[in-house]
Amino acid sequence: MKLLKGLFNWLDHNTEKVIILITYSTMAGIIFVEVVRRFLFNEQVAWSTTVPVLLFLWVTWFGASYNIRKRTHLSLTEIRSRMPYGAQFACFIMDAVLWIVFAVIVIYYTYEQTWLAYDNYAIVGGTDNVMEWWFYLATPVAWGMIVVRVLQNLVQDIKRYRAREPFVLQASLLD
Repeated sequence: MKLLKGLFNWLDHNTEKVIILITYSTMAGIIFVEVVRRFLFNEQVAWSTTVPVLLFLWVTWFGASYNIRKRTHLSLTEIRSRMPYGAQFACFIMDAVLWIVFAVIVIYYTYEQTWLAYDNYAIVGGTDNVMEWWFYLATPVAWGMIVVRVLQNLVQDIKRYRAREPFVLQASLLD
């Protein structure tokens, strides 16, 4: 049980970082290799301009999730730091509600798009068997993760409010 809890904690702290690292490194590797091939050997694979763009979906949406977890994404700290304690808490509640409503909308429509690509066997341009839905899946999955991060932050905010502790207004990405 202790091992399972340790694994869960590691995943909670590192999921977005690992996904971002893998996809960004893959993007950079593809671009670097293909630029070298294009300028030195005058050749390039057909998918080298498509796959990095699609991988960018994974980087951006999981980056948003990571920044929400760290409380650095759209936080308006300058305004909130000047508000009374109760108003700060009300803003955190409003944030959570707005994020979740927006996430439901995004997940609904991107799930539909992902399913459509899956259903039609859409293949990434320049490839023979790389499916587009693998990349499109990033958006609903990452927005699901955004909901999880919003709820985690909301639970922390409610605990802080009940204990009358100061809220985390200015977070750091390096923590």
